[in-house]
Amino acid sequence: MTRITSVPAAHRSTIRCWTPESLRAEFPILQRPVRGKTLHYLDNAATTQKPRIVIEALVRYYEEWNANVHRGIHYLSEQATQAFEQTRTTVQRFINACSSREIIFTRGTTESINLVAWSFSRRFMQANDEIIITHLEHHSNIVPWQMVCEERGLKLRVVPLTPEGELDWEAFERLLGPRTKLIAVAHVSNVLGTVNPVQKIAELAHAAGARVLVDGAQAAPHLPVNVQELDCDFYAFSAHKMYGPTGVGVLYGKEELLEAMPPYQGGGDMIASVSFEKTTYNVLPYKFEAGTPNIADVVAFKAALDFLNQLGMEEVATQEKKLMEYSLQALREIPGLTIYGNPAWRCGAIAFNLDGIHPHDLGTVLDQQGIAIRTGHHCAQPLVEWLGVPATARVSLGIYNTVEDIDALVAGLHQARKFFRM
Repeated sequence: MTRITSVPAAHRSTIRCWTPESLRAEFPILQRPVRGKTLHYLDNAATTQKPRIVIEALVRYYEEWNANVHRGIHYLSEQATQAFEQTRTTVQRFINACSSREIIFTRGTTESINLVAWSFSRRFMQANDEIIITHLEHHSNIVPWQMVCEERGLKLRVVPLTPEGELDWEAFERLLGPRTKLIAVAHVSNVLGTVNPVQKIAELAHAAGARVLVDGAQAAPHLPVNVQELDCDFYAFSAHKMYGPTGVGVLYGKEELLEAMPPYQGGGDMIASVSFEKTTYNVLPYKFEAGTPNIADVVAFKAALDFLNQLGMEEVATQEKKLMEYSLQALREIPGLTIYGNPAWRCGAIAFNLDGIHPHDLGTVLDQQGIAIRTGHHCAQPLVEWLGVPATARVSLGIYNTVEDIDALVAGLHQARKFFRM
């Protein structure tokens, strides 16, 4: 297994002076009209579009390498296994994990969190131990913990928010106690775009003897992620939100914890030997990867990571910050529009409502103009209820979004006001 301590120069930005406008040609779907209009895709927090190199990588796998991995000694199996494991090493470098043994492939962020919820609790938690989450969480970082708490007699604590939509630190420190065994927190909120100070959370948690899982689904596409600097114990994210295929997720875990945790599922490839009397388990990372994995999409995920590496995640963050600032300023000038949350650091997403127009109606009007946004509770019902509304509209940005996309959105919102005579 490869072991690294820093990101090699080869994995830093190699594309100079790129702009969102220059990237659009790399995404075939952005070239097609929607309802006879230019497509303005602003639903990237739900899923991102795929560059041509990812689509080609997926096709190439099926045309040239299709075989099962880790099992065969024939040529195609060797090629498929090599490509599959190259993605694991690329993920390791992308997040600066210590070892590729710490990279587990799953179906997505949701499965990654479920894996930790069940396996970590079985090994490290007893009745009346506590898990802390926050009011910002996606359902995927709420429901698994509720299920585990109900089954194992654990207690779930929730960190409230400030009026700005940030974590209430005084409340967090009051909740953190000797029975706290795990803190599960989003790196970036999928509704408000709030960026949580994960490194500070990890420092406080470790001082109290607790571990930290980070839901990185909304951070990994937008920000440089260095798990060694963050010092989190687990970090989960999904390929499809990073311009890669659907059905692929990653769980990073510190090696000593993964070694101590029992397998999440049983089946082929996660075993060393099986008899009717006893089964012994495979080494990391394969202990947690039961059955035939999503080979083709894992292989294609490498193309997405290579694409982001070429752009440089620092530059991605810089470009998106500029567009975020432009977007907030433009939206604030629309009469009757409310933007939810005012965090000091906002990334990726803006939730808002327009007075007198239900978000679903607003989304429908915008769709007729080729503008794709998300409306509803965004799989974060407790947070939306905290906002005091039944639903919101949400704009979420990606690397190919431009000022023109935001101008089209603003024009569409004005058109909606006229349509509903607001």
